[in-house]
Amino acid sequence: MTSSETSPGRPKGRLGRWLLPLAALVTLLVLALWMAQRRQSAPINAPQEQTTPQGPREGGIYTEALIGQPGRFNPLFEEFNPSDRDLNRLVYCRLITFDAHGVPQGDLATSWGISADAKIYNFALREDARWHDGEPVTAEDVAFTIERMRDEAIPVPNTWKALWQQVEVVVLDPYTLQFRLPQPFAPFLDYLSFGILPKHVWEDIPPAEMRDHPLNMEPVGCGPYRFDHLLLEEGNIQGVVLKAYEDYYRGRPFIDEIVFRYYASPQAALAAYQEGEVLGLSEITLDILADALRLPNLNFYTARRPRLTLIYLNLGDPTLPFFTEAEVRKALLMALDRERLIQKHLQGQAIVAHSPIFPASWAYYENIPRVPYDPQQADKVLREAGYIVAENNVRAKEDAVLSFTLLYPDTERYHGIAQDIQKAWQRLNIQVTLEALPYEELIARLEAREYQAALVDLDFTRTPDPDPYPFWHESQAYEGQNYSVWKNRRASLFLERARITPDMGKRRNYYRNFQFIFAQEWPALPLFYPVYTYGVDRQVRGIRLGPIYDRSDRFQNVLDWYMMGP
Repeated sequence: MTSSETSPGRPKGRLGRWLLPLAALVTLLVLALWMAQRRQSAPINAPQEQTTPQGPREGGIYTEALIGQPGRFNPLFEEFNPSDRDLNRLVYCRLITFDAHGVPQGDLATSWGISADAKIYNFALREDARWHDGEPVTAEDVAFTIERMRDEAIPVPNTWKALWQQVEVVVLDPYTLQFRLPQPFAPFLDYLSFGILPKHVWEDIPPAEMRDHPLNMEPVGCGPYRFDHLLLEEGNIQGVVLKAYEDYYRGRPFIDEIVFRYYASPQAALAAYQEGEVLGLSEITLDILADALRLPNLNFYTARRPRLTLIYLNLGDPTLPFFTEAEVRKALLMALDRERLIQKHLQGQAIVAHSPIFPASWAYYENIPRVPYDPQQADKVLREAGYIVAENNVRAKEDAVLSFTLLYPDTERYHGIAQDIQKAWQRLNIQVTLEALPYEELIARLEAREYQAALVDLDFTRTPDPDPYPFWHESQAYEGQNYSVWKNRRASLFLERARITPDMGKRRNYYRNFQFIFAQEWPALPLFYPVYTYGVDRQVRGIRLGPIYDRSDRFQNVLDWYMMGP
């Protein structure tokens, strides 16, 4: 299952985050603009860089293999094509970006201020940014891009469209922009990391004609690399050549050219590296990992993906009263050897999960209570809860028999994981029936609450803000994405407060309290966070990679990359 596959986590959750009804708060008071620059986080599991007395120098061509085909080099059409997002990350600039901790950083924005009631955001923009054709980048370009996202003819995610149709955008002057929200919404900054289009290039093209316009394949951006030309073979696009933008506002990149070449499969990409066609592999998937590890000159950079694999338990099913008992849920988690699942089925490419909020996120609570693998203790917990082994060799307490069906995605990998989960619970005399479903059907069953237990992924790609409201707030228990039907008033109260509070320190405290309650209740069973692996030849130096929120985040520090000799 790839990161671009449909998952219960996106995109619906974004809409749920926006439509929280709130009472009117204090009168508007716009704060002074404040600086929001922070240093990047340290790399995770990256090889140590070797430096030379000369240090980084300009020059060289870096060629990387992408899997798939190009679509449109336009940020309005990139949602379902990760390869397009990779290229757009280098070609287009954005208002803000996010570091490895999910903390917002200024890109085109130099600073921003938020009103006391969290409904007005003022942004100051750089005055030295230029489009690749030399024209200045202004607030009008940002407003124009948002206006196009609102248009029904543009296929941006519905959650983005719904939000921007409610937010008023005001251009105060060429380099100052204001957003007016109808209600407080602390995760709003998540929606400001889109690639910005040049108004002077696109304004005369009707929205309905943008999708198939030739300009999509000749992009004009304001990022560190500019489009140069396509690599064509018999009329088909085989690659794209980007060149360093000399006038980039953060300084010229060291590497002169970045070339993307397209391949049909990870295996074909790996063969291209072995044959010297490329120096980098955009992703080392599990099916090529073992072969890639044998290559002595290929360096590996790993990062936690924005995805959580977990088991939902339907707490709202009246035929399963044992799921409403927190101790039973904890015993189910305690019986699972999650480290072994990771090693056996994911070749070690995952991290054991202890929270619905990602580790390394600014909102993650490091001291959250953790449940170890301890099947003996799990047996003890169940016995103390009154569940004893009956004559049919299945645990029961009065009429409550520990028997249920576990749904899981119909793939070979998840079939193996589900089987091992079934065996672990059967060793505790819990009867588990497995049922494999196509992911779309599994999601439909979750949405209808027509399931008992389900092994699924939550995908938070491109959503650095940790806001867990859509998945765990009590108001979402029957019509939203709170698929566990968990209704905890205290936890919900902390989630409510966090999403109307722009102060990151206060939000961190609210989320700490939420995570502590979650770790007492275990309304779902977190298993692991998968890992992304990036492979680059040792000739390329300066790469740093921390936790990512999109695969294109690997280019976060591309200005520091440089080439060495083979």
